[in-house]
Amino acid sequence: MEQLQVMLLLLLSLFAIVNGGYYQSRILTSGSIGCEAYTCGVNARCTLSEGRPVCSCMNLHMGDPLSHCVRVECLINEDCIGSKVCTNNRCINPCDDLCGVNALCKTINHAPMCYCPSGYTGNPFISCHIVDPQAACKPSPCGQNTKCEVVNEVVICSCLPGYKGSPLTGCKHECESDTECPGHLACSSSFKCENPCKCGTNAECQVINHQAKCSCPNNWLGNPYISCHPECTTHSDCPVNKPACLYQKCTNPCDGVCGVNADCNLRDITPICSCPRHMTGNPFVSCRLFEPRDLCESNPCGANAICTPGHDNNGNERPVCTCLTGYIGNALISCQRGECFTDSECPDNQACIDFTCRNPCTGKECALTATCTPRRHIAVCTCPNGTRGDAFHNCNPVSSRAVYNHGRIYRYRY
Repeated sequence: MEQLQVMLLLLLSLFAIVNGGYYQSRILTSGSIGCEAYTCGVNARCTLSEGRPVCSCMNLHMGDPLSHCVRVECLINEDCIGSKVCTNNRCINPCDDLCGVNALCKTINHAPMCYCPSGYTGNPFISCHIVDPQAACKPSPCGQNTKCEVVNEVVICSCLPGYKGSPLTGCKHECESDTECPGHLACSSSFKCENPCKCGTNAECQVINHQAKCSCPNNWLGNPYISCHPECTTHSDCPVNKPACLYQKCTNPCDGVCGVNADCNLRDITPICSCPRHMTGNPFVSCRLFEPRDLCESNPCGANAICTPGHDNNGNERPVCTCLTGYIGNALISCQRGECFTDSECPDNQACIDFTCRNPCTGKECALTATCTPRRHIAVCTCPNGTRGDAFHNCNPVSSRAVYNHGRIYRYRY
């Protein structure tokens, strides 16, 4: 029972008293010489070893466990994170000033390791230098006039520009003469097949059998080996006989525009084609001398009228317009269908005159002394009572006497 009490006291007596940032502890035990009768230093602890008290500094503490222990950052490497080591009770980066020039350092499980970065080589504890990617080409394993380069750690040989052949055994010039080049190229002074064209500004070049032929564009002027320029850019650049600048060339707009025998006149630079005054026709095709039939060409008459060649009062030729049969009106303007074509279309006392129903007695049909009566569409002439004669020519007054003959009375006219 006494031993159980001692054990409980041992467990309950563990404590820590804050004292200026340090810890003081006491471990109680039984026995005449135990920790209960002995007090260790600050931040120290008391344990029994073979029944006797032993004082020691607490974990991560250093000093005199009988008087005073001081807390430190570390005692062993394991007290630090994996990328640091414990030196002089401090966790420090072991890579500081450890490796050589251009070297890199990394710490794994408290062990520092120096190494050269990618593309570098050398002793990482002394110095790292850049690896020459073309080291395999020094000296070059390729042939003469070649280029050696290392691509993905593989040596590649190729002919230099202007050379051709096998890069492993050696390359030669691309050409020694024009015949070794395609027809549109020539062998240059640098022994390369190149375009031989070296023409002037705005000039055109054509290569025929390795030879360059320079020429100015169509309608352009100048020296094709120096510079070419258009004949004109505005109308003002052109002479009087070729006043128009068309497609950068001075031309006469009338050239080849109008028809045979036609006249061409310019309105500004626009050609106007026309037949001469004494001729007719299509000025864009051909002009010919006037003929009588030309007077009625492009009918100058009105509607429902016809044109026939005729003459004016002075005997000059002119077109004559007349209305079509059965039509009346102004033939120069318009003709309309007449009122009638035959007398039957008119009343009995009218006749169809000039396609109009009119009184046939116009005052000219009978004698002045006769009477004109319209009947059956014609004029009927009669001498009035008391006259006699030919009603068409003249009616004369008459005197009469009666003669009885066998009971009849006759009237004689003298």
